[in-house]
Amino acid sequence: MTPVLDTQAREADVVRTSAHRELRQRHSEPVLGQLRAWLEQQAPQHPPKGPLGQAISYALKQWDALSRFVSDERLPLDNNRSEAALRKAALGRKNFLFVGHEAAGENLAGLYALVATCEANDVNPEAYLADVLLRVQTHPQSRIVELLPHQWKRLRVADSS
Repeated sequence: MTPVLDTQAREADVVRTSAHRELRQRHSEPVLGQLRAWLEQQAPQHPPKGPLGQAISYALKQWDALSRFVSDERLPLDNNRSEAALRKAALGRKNFLFVGHEAAGENLAGLYALVATCEANDVNPEAYLADVLLRVQTHPQSRIVELLPHQWKRLRVADSS
């Protein structure tokens, strides 16, 4: 359950493999069991509306999501990438308040979401937009999914090989 464990998995080049899952199960599962037992022991000792009572209740209600990384080696131990993307969106939302017109704000928000999706899929947003904006008018609607950043990237890689 520690970042050290995932660092060891990276160093051993077993990230997202069954060996990684076994490492997590061997080392993290017991710690999670102890944490859950402690939370359940502490829950009755704190008012449900109090800060600690609410935190304990939240952790127990989210237990499946919290502990899922042990059984699914594809899941990262943290959600730093998600939080970074949300931070950008929150900042953008604050800045979009002053674009001058509601429709302009909606367009800007859509463009921002598209650029963020490109970044999340390791696609150069400038290259993507330059290509897609030229092709979108003549591209068949039945194959529009090909213009999504992750599909666009996959097709570019396939074309170059």
